[in-house]
Amino acid sequence: MAETVTLEQVEKLVKQLPPTQQLKLVARICQELSAASNIEPTEDEMEPSKQKRLRLAEKLLSEVDYIEDDSQGEFDAAADLRQLREERIKQICQNDA
Repeated sequence: MAETVTLEQVEKLVKQLPPTQQLKLVARICQELSAASNIEPTEDEMEPSKQKRLRLAEKLLSEVDYIEDDSQGEFDAAADLRQLREERIKQICQNDA
């Protein structure tokens, strides 16, 4: 019967390998994990990620609400452009004086 080893023991053994052998080991592990891709994360493993996504969604919603509130009311693009042009002309005239 095989003896159980800990992750720490495996890490110590891997550090003893030369870099090329470490890469081969990583490739082999990736292949095995890809073959077993039907493994789904447990609820406990998904929970931190789910909470993080929920916090991000709440933050984005609050920003959208802020933007929506900011855009309420009348908007006259032509008037805004005229005002910007007038302010720029005044600024140029002041610099020339």
